[in-house]
Amino acid sequence: MKISRRAERITPFYVMEVAKAAAQLAREVARSDQPMIFLNIGEPDFTAPPLVQEAAERAIRGGRTQYTDATGLPALRERISGWYTERFRVAVPASRIVITAGASAALQLACLALIDAGDEILMPDPSYPCNRQFVSAAEGVPMLVPTTAEERFQLTAAKVEEHWGPRTRGVLLASPSNPTGTSIHPDELRRIHAFVQARGGITLLDEIYLGLSFDDTFGHTGLAVDENVVSINSFSKYFNMTGWRLGWMVVPEVLVPVIERLAQNLFICPSTVAQHAALACFERESLAEYERRHAEFKARRDFFIPALQGMGLEVPVVPDGAFYAWADCAGAARKLGVEGSWDFAFEVMKRAHVAVTPGRDFGTADTGRFIRFSTANSMAQLQEAAARLKAVLG
Repeated sequence: MKISRRAERITPFYVMEVAKAAAQLAREVARSDQPMIFLNIGEPDFTAPPLVQEAAERAIRGGRTQYTDATGLPALRERISGWYTERFRVAVPASRIVITAGASAALQLACLALIDAGDEILMPDPSYPCNRQFVSAAEGVPMLVPTTAEERFQLTAAKVEEHWGPRTRGVLLASPSNPTGTSIHPDELRRIHAFVQARGGITLLDEIYLGLSFDDTFGHTGLAVDENVVSINSFSKYFNMTGWRLGWMVVPEVLVPVIERLAQNLFICPSTVAQHAALACFERESLAEYERRHAEFKARRDFFIPALQGMGLEVPVVPDGAFYAWADCAGAARKLGVEGSWDFAFEVMKRAHVAVTPGRDFGTADTGRFIRFSTANSMAQLQEAAARLKAVLG
């Protein structure tokens, strides 16, 4: 069977390949005194709070399971609009909000709406690998721009200007970022967007970890910069609804009918049950629970980063959001007699029964020396993982 060139361009998601190996080893050691600890997948250990679960049950019992508008439930769009006003003091009309089947669908819709074949999109190296694939699937060309710790592993306006070429269409940024947990300073984002706008380009901004910012300097939505910023968000991370596959995007008014037309044909609508459930995310009780969990994520970061530093796994930029640690493992790998983060990941998986993610998925700019740890696990699991790693690394 002949496979399309489009499909052939999509590279494997190595995070998942490592996850499969970890799951296999986990089955083998399940009854040992050191069962596998998974610090490789960016999924909160918290599930949807009680009010959200109850809302889903009511929707099912009440038969509210049929198609919604392609742009989502009007009531949910209004709730999200209110959240931007209350949480970020930014006015985002519900008419500019489109509910999607996860942030992945939002990114796909944005790329299909705005990218033509051969258009180049600048993005930081390292960055979330699937974002590159959305650009490729839309026949665009992802252009990875190497970043440094001094730049917080984020693009700068100077880097964007340096790498902008005749086929550049825009930028795809993430703040906070996966894998580094770092954010773009609001002033730098304004400079980037101003440069992009001056050249008729597009600013795509992945904000799925926005609610999980730990530093007031960075905890702002890019929608405060300009209404032409296209923001992608999700109910998966801050709202703890990963498997519900629900997200949203905020786009300029002129783009809404274009996105709606694409969504009607490609997705019909997002999950109706998930949308009814998500209405309860914005109840006071739920928001209070999310903030309690937010504080727990920060406490986990504050424990785990110093623990890594103390065993020679240097984290060059302390993450200001999300639940990741981007650690340089070059020295630690040499202690174990291996080279690079790929072999290091498998070595600690075997010796310490701790699953981590090697950096190869996230780019090519020296990512082979980095490991991504997820701190989305419980404090007890993180403490046990740190003790095991320290025992192995000395």
